Amino acid sequence: MTLLGTVINLHRFGATVRLADGRLAAVPQRDLDAHRGTYETSFNERSNLAFEIREKGNRLSAVLAGRAQQPAPSLTDEAFEARLADYLRETEDWAPPDQPQPFERHLTRKRRRAAQFS
Repeated sequence: MTLLGTVINLHRFGATVRLADGRLAAVPQRDLDAHRGTYETSFNERSNLAFEIREKGNRLSAVLAGRAQQPAPSLTDEAFEARLADYLRETEDWAPPDQPQPFERHLTRKRRRAAQFS
């Protein structure tokens, strides 16, 4: 859904927009950083911008309409993933699948011991 709105607040974590229907919507920091000049101009001049509105429950978020969204940065590190896979292969025999996991064995022992003092 696309609505007109005015930027009423710029802050560290994004911006706040008052939509034409009177509701408030949050602008994510990533969109603010990508189009800071447009948002600052709207804030200073109290001019309207077209926003794409996304509703999640009772929360509204807004991004500039018609602007290409940048994809989120990739947070994968192939070298780290390989090291983690090697570690998991090395340690998979530490907790045999046919026995309770170590934390469960620990809790069972603690419960038995606590029962002796009840």
